[in-house]
Amino acid sequence: MSWVEEEVQAVNFGDGRLVERMKKLLLALGEKPSFSIPEACSGWAETLSAYRFFANKKVTFEEILKSHYESTLERIRRQRVVLLPQDTTELIHVVNKGAKGVGTLKNTEKTERFLHPVLAITPDRVPLGVVSAQLWQRTDESIRKERAKKPIEEKESFRWLEGYQTACDIQAQAPDTLIISISDREGDIYELFVEMHEYSQSNRAAWIIRAAQDRLLKTEGEQQKLWQQLEVAPVLGTSEFTLAASGSRKARQVQQTIRAIPVTLKPPARALKEGSLPSVTLNAVYAKEENPPEGETAVEWLILSCLPISSFDLVSLILEWYVARWEIEIYFRVLKQGCTIEKLQLVDEKNFAACLALYMIIAWRVLYVTMLGREYPSINCEAVFSKEEWHALFIVTKQQPPPNEVPSLAVMVLMLAGLGGFLGRKGDLQPGTKSIWIGLQRLGDFVRAISAYQTASAMREVTL
Repeated sequence: MSWVEEEVQAVNFGDGRLVERMKKLLLALGEKPSFSIPEACSGWAETLSAYRFFANKKVTFEEILKSHYESTLERIRRQRVVLLPQDTTELIHVVNKGAKGVGTLKNTEKTERFLHPVLAITPDRVPLGVVSAQLWQRTDESIRKERAKKPIEEKESFRWLEGYQTACDIQAQAPDTLIISISDREGDIYELFVEMHEYSQSNRAAWIIRAAQDRLLKTEGEQQKLWQQLEVAPVLGTSEFTLAASGSRKARQVQQTIRAIPVTLKPPARALKEGSLPSVTLNAVYAKEENPPEGETAVEWLILSCLPISSFDLVSLILEWYVARWEIEIYFRVLKQGCTIEKLQLVDEKNFAACLALYMIIAWRVLYVTMLGREYPSINCEAVFSKEEWHALFIVTKQQPPPNEVPSLAVMVLMLAGLGGFLGRKGDLQPGTKSIWIGLQRLGDFVRAISAYQTASAMREVTL
């Protein structure tokens, strides 16, 4: 079964023709993720069919992703541990509406949308797919004081709580897999700490959240806060990692001291007034760079979790799993830069959402190929590529017939990345997502070219 067939098998538009159109579009856009819709489609008829597909009232953001959710769940069930990082990204779409009057200034219109997906990944950072996603636009810009008075259900932050609820739903459907919801500082919401107790032990997902607020602790005697308590906790050990380069910042080695203790948090003031939220006991892990280089900001994390901290190895595992949440940031990069979704010329919100749903599946596919090649290099390449794809890739790259024995995934991913500009020199790291999405674009053209040549050769032999 091809990857397109697998991601579409549970789609139910109530019209088989729409399902077939989705397959064709997913394949066409997946082969050319950086191209515009007209460029990715084969001619005007195919382009018009694509726009009609997005406009069809049966084709919705939710229905397109529903089948992908089901396929992702099947991949989750085959794992012992699955991490579910969630995050929000802003999508900015600027439409040029022409010149203003007779001058040279352009009249533009900016649309801001927000996307909040939950991505399933293995501890090795291989993405298994998206398990839920929310797309919205802000209707007003309420001031901070007004937002604070709203119930949690009416705030944007409620989406983080819903993300944890999704994790619990997944845990119920994958009882043999440990499901761990992971959030950055925006997910530091007191209601989420309480929410876990609403679920039975068998349906309760674990969670890891980076603290954003220096909350009050429930302690005897003098009032204390979270950071104050962690800073004087005993040191359990140290950990070292390479901090990746970012912008003007160079890559460097970071050594952190690790502390971890259980803490009991007092409910926030708004909850104390209502008397609706209890105190909660959880585990806190504090990782701090004690001696950063001159001019550098110390790398510091305070992580809250329900996972055990009874040994240094368990504490280190919590930090390792939290760091893995960076994979969702890479997913956003592929979605924006690789699939260029902010350049889509679809003004209608419903049509844009339907198209975005397809690209979310495609972005997962790009990231999946990249990370699977890194973490499982020796597996059969047909776990990712069809026979036609790896044959075409071998013929073009090696300039010789494909071998009888199916190559490993690592071999074919390196060939694919080479089409995308990856040099593969001795000191080079593993290929990144950019070389993969460019390679996939070129590979699609080669598959069609070789197929057309083989068809023409067969016809020529018949006529002769």
